[in-house]
Amino acid sequence: MFSARKPRGFQHNYIYHDPRKEKLKEIEEKAKRELGLLPPKDFTPEDLRGKFVQATKYVKRRKESGKKPVSYGILIVIIVLMLLLMRWIVAG
Repeated sequence: MFSARKPRGFQHNYIYHDPRKEKLKEIEEKAKRELGLLPPKDFTPEDLRGKFVQATKYVKRRKESGKKPVSYGILIVIIVLMLLLMRWIVAG
C-alpha cells in the first residue's frame, strides 16, 4: 500500500582523474625500483591491502559475487530450532 521511495544513490566522478595513467605510473615506478634507479619504497599498510583476495580464487569469486556467507551462529540457531520443532512434533 504505502512504500517509501528509495533515495537516489550518490556517485562522485572525478574530473581530472585518469586511472589508466595512474596505473601506468605505478608500474613504471615499480620497474625503476627493481632496476635500482630509485631508492626502495618505505613500507605502508596500503601496499598489502587486497593482496590476499587477489591471490585466492574462491575469495575473489565470493567478493565479486557480493553474496555474504552464512555465519556459523545462524546455522547453529537454525539447527537448534529444527531439533526443538522435531521434538515438539514427536512428543505432541
